[in-house]
Amino acid sequence: MRIQAAVLHRTGAPLEIETLELAPPGPREVTVRMASVGVCRSDWHVMVGDTRHPLPVVLGHEGAGVVTEVGPEVDDLAVGDHVTLNWAPACGTCFYCAIGRPNLCSTYKAAVWEGTMLDGTTRLARNGQNVFHYCGLACFADHVVVGRPSCVRIDPALPLPVAALIGCSVTTGVGAVLNTAGVEPGSSVAVFGAGGVGLSVILGARLAAARQIIAVDPVPRKLELARQCGATHTVTADATCIDKVRELTEDRGADYVFEAVGMPKVQEQCLEATRPGGTVVLAGLAPMGSRTTFPADLITRQEKSILGCYYGTCDPARDFPCIAHFYLDGKLDLDRLITHSYRLSQINEAFAAMHAGETARGLVRFDG
Repeated sequence: MRIQAAVLHRTGAPLEIETLELAPPGPREVTVRMASVGVCRSDWHVMVGDTRHPLPVVLGHEGAGVVTEVGPEVDDLAVGDHVTLNWAPACGTCFYCAIGRPNLCSTYKAAVWEGTMLDGTTRLARNGQNVFHYCGLACFADHVVVGRPSCVRIDPALPLPVAALIGCSVTTGVGAVLNTAGVEPGSSVAVFGAGGVGLSVILGARLAAARQIIAVDPVPRKLELARQCGATHTVTADATCIDKVRELTEDRGADYVFEAVGMPKVQEQCLEATRPGGTVVLAGLAPMGSRTTFPADLITRQEKSILGCYYGTCDPARDFPCIAHFYLDGKLDLDRLITHSYRLSQINEAFAAMHAGETARGLVRFDG
């Protein structure tokens, strides 16, 4: 099958729209016609070399679409099913799956980072040469072949653009609140970064009935979006932002502080903004090899907890449908996150807008 896809050939270069060959699905695989794909900073990390990955690669990992073909040994999905794609597929049997942490599944880890399917091969090619799959998905294409564990069936009443966001940013942000931190009603929450993940944290904190939600970001438009998503206060990210967060929390610091940028400097600011006995949640994906410096004596003396948050500590089979129903029931206003839509041919424009801070979440749309 011939498809259109956005291909990265070398770091520091723009994506190129090319015609590729997509092989049919193998055992435990399905073909999905993509409807919407989010433009995420994790893809940008690959483009600029902060995340190392085999090249050439089709990026894109936050997507949703409709099943068009099922391979052998797939008996629980059918043509026409709507699915959100899961970039952290789980085997169900390894140590991490057995203890209820499928987002950390060890079985699929190597294949995902090698850019292949589980059997070590790719389904994408150009002129007979392999093209790799980012996160086992390669969503910046009009059709994809993915493993069955990468598909979560969703309610067809859910708009597919919203379903795409649930595949990464929304689950990461809402999951950071509900799963990783377990924010209690009445808590104070500060969120550093008001992009797709940060705004999702704010929506999750509102869902968790946090009393105070403070958004910190350098971009005024994003702070306005944060208010629309439920932030009770906004603070401009500058040299005085820690003091301002403290002023808003009776000079203690917030109970929970979420870092949703992936920058070591911001991670360190988050620890300062957390009250003694409070919790810092690192939900932003930092560049590979980066280091964060925390004052070890204060962590001990002030009993501050630092939690890593990978994919919202989620179980996609459980959490994707749950988040979808929060949306359908009017409890999560996910439409507000979608600020721009693009055609695949505009993919580089979409990343430029994201990098410039112009979007909360941009979407590549294949459905017109």
